[in-house]
Amino acid sequence: IGKREILRRRAVGIAALVFAFVSGFTLLMSDGISQSARWAIFFPLFVSAIGFIQARNRFCLAYGLAGTFNFGKIGDMERVFDSESKKSDRRKALVILVQAALAAAAITVLFTLLP
Repeated sequence: IGKREILRRRAVGIAALVFAFVSGFTLLMSDGISQSARWAIFFPLFVSAIGFIQARNRFCLAYGLAGTFNFGKIGDMERVFDSESKKSDRRKALVILVQAALAAAAITVLFTLLP
């Protein structure tokens, strides 16, 4: 992905992280909310991790799964025709998903253990 796409992924990562922090703080400060409700921060943490990991790797997991790429303007996608490259891109996209899920799960578990 190009520079604008990287900035876009980073912005999503930041926005989702802010949402997770605000949600987490609200859950911690609210009376009468069950401890199991804290698991709700997993999704915004997952989205945040995906954004940051994509930006760091300069790789879009959606493009990788779809067999496309973009180094130009946002939305100007091109097809990957080489089957070996497609396979490699799909593998990398799945690795990003797993990394993001593990990071979000680890933070969520720690958050649920807070008093």
